Amino acid sequence: MNITRRHMLAAMAASTAIAIPSGGARAAEKVRIGLPTKTYWPTTIAETAVRQKLFEKEGITAELTIYRGGAETFEAMAAGAADVILDATSLAAAGRKKGVMSKVVANACMGSFGWQLMVLAKSPLEVKDLGGKKVAITSAGSGSDLLALWTQQEKKVTFTRVPVGGGGLVPNLLAGNVDAAVVYSPLSFQISKSGEARTILDYAKEAPPNLTAGWITPDKYAQEKPELVQKTLNALYGALAFMRANKDTTVKLIADLYEIPADIAAMEYENTIMKLETDGSMSAPNTLEQLQLALDLAKLGGMKDLVPASEILSTQFKPVPTKS
Repeated sequence: MNITRRHMLAAMAASTAIAIPSGGARAAEKVRIGLPTKTYWPTTIAETAVRQKLFEKEGITAELTIYRGGAETFEAMAAGAADVILDATSLAAAGRKKGVMSKVVANACMGSFGWQLMVLAKSPLEVKDLGGKKVAITSAGSGSDLLALWTQQEKKVTFTRVPVGGGGLVPNLLAGNVDAAVVYSPLSFQISKSGEARTILDYAKEAPPNLTAGWITPDKYAQEKPELVQKTLNALYGALAFMRANKDTTVKLIADLYEIPADIAAMEYENTIMKLETDGSMSAPNTLEQLQLALDLAKLGGMKDLVPASEILSTQFKPVPTKS
């Protein structure tokens, strides 16, 4: 893995630094947060935490790095380039079999909100017609890949999955380089409303609810710097609380960050942001069952060598949202 190359490909990096008053100025501890792609809700949350100075209020500084997909994000953490990441929970289960010891420390999402399988508006293709066709995903092992694999299993159709990176999904679909694409919101909402593409499968409606994504950190990091993990989660869930309580500000941020119309940003707010997990606790009832369901669905899609959910679930932390 060439992490230097991955960092060069990162779409954006942001950081803040403060001095903690403790009888003498000293540099705040830094946490490196890995995000799977740019125009995606985890980036909105992390950016909100930075702009509302929530990391600063926790006495830490955060460096955000955006990768081309979930697999690259997980690889960065495995290589020691990221401390806390948002990713598909199945990657943690697959990683432990390969010696990447990490756990899901906070529940972020219990569904595939905003994710849609899309074709060009003029395309006659439906899901059943995708046999032998090319379908764009962000990267192998990513959330989009898992949904593509689930589609093949559930709909009994076999197609070629083409990794193009998060930023390449829409351009490759619109250019006709692929026949379909697994697109995340708000991009899915944007190209649907523009009339450029149409949805042939809405994963939010058809895929079973499960613990699809969570905040993940290496075991060693959680053991050595538990306070830093806790403060990071506090800031991130504080950001989500702020977003839910301040619709206008959040819609404007989404529109500005991703250069999309306000009405599309509002759709992202209502259909994604407002459906994310606000508690984050991995001790909540049924969390283990929902995590295991996510792994079972990944297995059905073709992922192998996954450890049981109990081996990647951590109840060490419970987010205490930082107040804005």
